Amino acid sequence: MKNNASQIYNIFLIVGDFLALIAAFAGAFVLRVSVSDIPVAHAVSAHTYLNIFILVTPFWILIFALLGLYNNAIYEKRFTELGRLLIGSFIGLLFVIFLSFLSNEPLFPAKLVPIYGFGLAFLFLVIFRNIARIIRTELFSIRVGLENVLIVGNTAMTAELVDLLHNSRRSGYIIVGVIGTDHTLDNHQNTPIYHTLHDAREHIKQRIHTIIQTELYSDESRNRELLEYAQANHIAFRFVPGNSELFVGNLDVELFRGSIPVIAVSQTALIGWGRVVKRIFDLIVALIAVIVLSPLFALLAVCIKLSDGGPVFLRQIRLTRFNSEFKVFKFRSMNRAYNGLLPEEAFAKMGKPELAVQYRANGDFLADDPRITRIGKFLRGTSLDELPQLFNVLKGDISLVGPRALVPRDLSVYDKRHTILSVKSGMTGLAQVSGRKNISFDERRKLDIYYVQNWSFWLDLVIIVKTIRVVLERDGAE
Repeated sequence: MKNNASQIYNIFLIVGDFLALIAAFAGAFVLRVSVSDIPVAHAVSAHTYLNIFILVTPFWILIFALLGLYNNAIYEKRFTELGRLLIGSFIGLLFVIFLSFLSNEPLFPAKLVPIYGFGLAFLFLVIFRNIARIIRTELFSIRVGLENVLIVGNTAMTAELVDLLHNSRRSGYIIVGVIGTDHTLDNHQNTPIYHTLHDAREHIKQRIHTIIQTELYSDESRNRELLEYAQANHIAFRFVPGNSELFVGNLDVELFRGSIPVIAVSQTALIGWGRVVKRIFDLIVALIAVIVLSPLFALLAVCIKLSDGGPVFLRQIRLTRFNSEFKVFKFRSMNRAYNGLLPEEAFAKMGKPELAVQYRANGDFLADDPRITRIGKFLRGTSLDELPQLFNVLKGDISLVGPRALVPRDLSVYDKRHTILSVKSGMTGLAQVSGRKNISFDERRKLDIYYVQNWSFWLDLVIIVKTIRVVLERDGAE
């Protein structure tokens, strides 16, 4: 049974984007023609100008649609939406300029009008989209526009989905029931559990909009019954494969030996030209950063040397792509007596081995780590100790963005290390911008695996921007 809330929201976005674009180019006309004292190049009346853009804007909306800006999957991905709005605004501007070139009559009173229009269009679109998102969330909070979902399965994924969707205000879903056993859910006693589809149909009074199945029954007739019920009642049907890791990363559907359809699964999406582009980007950004920050490098080196006379840099063996070892460069933040030692070795040397246990249990962090010097606390608090890794980037040891480079001992016990080590480690990564010291070792590695399997150049840019924000806010610095 279809939920019309998504369609209504899409229509709302289309109308809002249309009005935002019209307002932007009307504002551009006013800024250049009415506000500015500089004479215009062409005498284009406001009425003619506005009519032209009312006719052109639907094509601009079509560009947005082709970029996926009216797909449900984009609504919660703010940075992706932001990037596509920017690209869509620029393509739309090129389209308008091309029409102006083909037209016998001028469309713009002055050359700066389309530039003003582009800037205002992007600004107005971002503001409108954020207002729309706030309105949608508030409607969810009063149970307007929610989708009723029935989850089918007796797996760990079932409980994970319930945890993910139980907050209706954030997820946009109401869980009307779970088809499983009495022990499927231990932490959500308020969620109704049914043993069969027949029981669920008898007791669920709300309309079901979506069914999510998390396991295949050994009895094929039960699978067929579920799918046929969804199709007969026009209910959206989704299936979560048992081996979910098989369906992440880079997938290609191809004909094997020219006749058999197969799915080719790569360990990471970072292959082919993606690796080339990423390496070029790393070299350019790292080289510029080293040149610009060289005075800061010199100043910090002098401060560290004067603090206790020890070495300026920490050189420690870390792991990167294909299980390769390299020496990472960091500004030394620890007392010279413990420099380069593993936490267990350092705390044992100072006679406090219990701190090593506390350090590991706290996600490799101590609030008042006795190994760290005064200047070291400042370096870690501002993340300036990480800057020498730019030289590792230039050397090709690591990338600007990637999984965190760990010492062999830390990663050797992790059973999915080969997935993480299928790409270069990074100065920053998804784990660092998702909580830093506030998340556990296992959660960090899960984020590393997600990055490896879902890499995109846009994701790298998003992580870099978030890293800058986290560093400036000194959020969770280690």
